[in-house]
Amino acid sequence: MNASVPSAPTFLQAAPRGHAWRKFKSRAMGVLMLGSSIAVMTPLFLVLYFLVHEGASAIDWNFFTHLPKPSGELGGGMANAIVGSIVLLAMAACVGVPLGVLGGIYLAEYGSQRANYWIRYAADVLNGIPSIVWGMVVYLLLVVPFKTFSAYAGGAALGLMMIPLVMRTTEEMLLLVPQGYREAALALGIPRWKIITIIVVRAAMKGIITGILVALARVAGETAPLLFTALGNNFWNRNLAEPIAALPLQIFAYAISPYDDWHRQAWAGALVLLGMILILNIFVRLISRDRKFT
Repeated sequence: MNASVPSAPTFLQAAPRGHAWRKFKSRAMGVLMLGSSIAVMTPLFLVLYFLVHEGASAIDWNFFTHLPKPSGELGGGMANAIVGSIVLLAMAACVGVPLGVLGGIYLAEYGSQRANYWIRYAADVLNGIPSIVWGMVVYLLLVVPFKTFSAYAGGAALGLMMIPLVMRTTEEMLLLVPQGYREAALALGIPRWKIITIIVVRAAMKGIITGILVALARVAGETAPLLFTALGNNFWNRNLAEPIAALPLQIFAYAISPYDDWHRQAWAGALVLLGMILILNIFVRLISRDRKFT
């Protein structure tokens, strides 16, 4: 009597169909992710395209070296606004970076759980406050008492906006440093402040710098707080206690003007502002590279 050959199990018979279904789902998700990536990148490329298309024609040597022309006249540049933006960002960094980094170190390394909770909550709330509110606050604190708009007030407004973002980023980066680094250093008898400054902060330096860059990029294009504080200036600023020009202010003034040449220069100013942020990112990446110490 011939023995019958057993048939293949049911799950083996269904394997080809199941394998094809999994491949279809994998490809479908891959297409979905690719489409999502393209959707995210499309606005960026559209912004770059319009900036280059509309503003490149207005960028020449005069744009970087000349002051704005009077209303209705062709030509001129934004030299004072470019320098003014650099000055305001430097002043904002002097306010926001030290306070933000030190605040992040306190949250990550010191403080009680309850106090840290409320500090984090306050920082998160401050991150969501509209920039115009910061401008109004600094207007009441620095502009009204001294009866003048100034570069100091503009730098203070931008610096205050940087603090919560830098502080939260610094805290998160420090918490990512393995606890074993701290324990090993304590076992060697190294003081705690040296452990934090030399080991922990150094290990998290790239993340901290990234947070600072994000904060600078956020405030670099702010216009509303500068309207209440720096006000703007069509000439060179020779005293930081007086109004100062800035690219966002100049772009705003030119964009709402009725002159086509000023519209072109507004696009050019936006392109230069974007280029300044790009150069800043490249520069900080270069100086924050890993180096070998002997």
